[in-house]
Amino acid sequence: MGTEFIKSMTGFGRCEIVDEDRKIVVEMKAVNHRYSDISIRMPKKLNFFENTIRNYLKRYIQRGKVDVFIFYEDYTKRNVCVKYNKELAAEYMNHLRSMAEEFHLDNDIRVSTLSKYPEVLLMEEQGVDEQALWKDMEQVLKGAAKAFVESRLREGELLKEDILKKLNLMSCHVQFIKERSPEILAEYKRKLEEKVRELLNNEKIDEARILTEITIFADKICIDEEIVRLESHIDTMKKELIEGGGVGRKLDFMAQEMNREANTILSKANDLEVSNRAIDLKTEIEKIREQVQNIE
Repeated sequence: MGTEFIKSMTGFGRCEIVDEDRKIVVEMKAVNHRYSDISIRMPKKLNFFENTIRNYLKRYIQRGKVDVFIFYEDYTKRNVCVKYNKELAAEYMNHLRSMAEEFHLDNDIRVSTLSKYPEVLLMEEQGVDEQALWKDMEQVLKGAAKAFVESRLREGELLKEDILKKLNLMSCHVQFIKERSPEILAEYKRKLEEKVRELLNNEKIDEARILTEITIFADKICIDEEIVRLESHIDTMKKELIEGGGVGRKLDFMAQEMNREANTILSKANDLEVSNRAIDLKTEIEKIREQVQNIE
């Protein structure tokens, strides 16, 4: 599988197209979200495009709460025409004649007057050329989506580099704990022997009993498995970041597993230096968890 880029879930993109017929502006902005959530705000006259627009944008968006704003202005005059309601005008005239006869009035109605009566003359929008409109709409959507993806990629690269630095720091903490663990056991053995000699007034020490106590203590503080798993998680996360793609959810799960191992190391720690390093580990893991929330 080829290397892909890491994308942040936060991003912004804008594009506009203006010609003699129309102006279309598309703006896109996003924040992190567990799933893909696309919200589109646009003029009602474009509502018939909503599903087409949504499906088009899914090519560029896997995760994130994305708000899309579409602004539209029509400069053409041919999209509006005047309609003459002949039947309604005839009905008005019949009533006016009846009124003139009944009340003995002059029927002085003029065309200019009749045209002002409600619904006699109507302004009616002509149907739009959907194919031509979509051609422009697709062009501006593509421009906004590309700018949007580029901003996500820039932010994603920064996130990737920062997380890799934190993982390297975690590796240093893990290496310290790994090297410190045998020293803790040696120190315990030395202190135990000193204490036993003191109690026995330098009489012969029961080496078997000492060995048993050391074995019990070693088993109690043993963190070999946790260290191995933590090292594996760190290496795997680095690999996922370098290979890239939509790895946000996977990295979030791995960070949770790292935190579980760090908690176990801290709970077993019987040494101040190990405890401090385990706390440092948890701090870095928490920072990583916050950042992977923003990765698509």
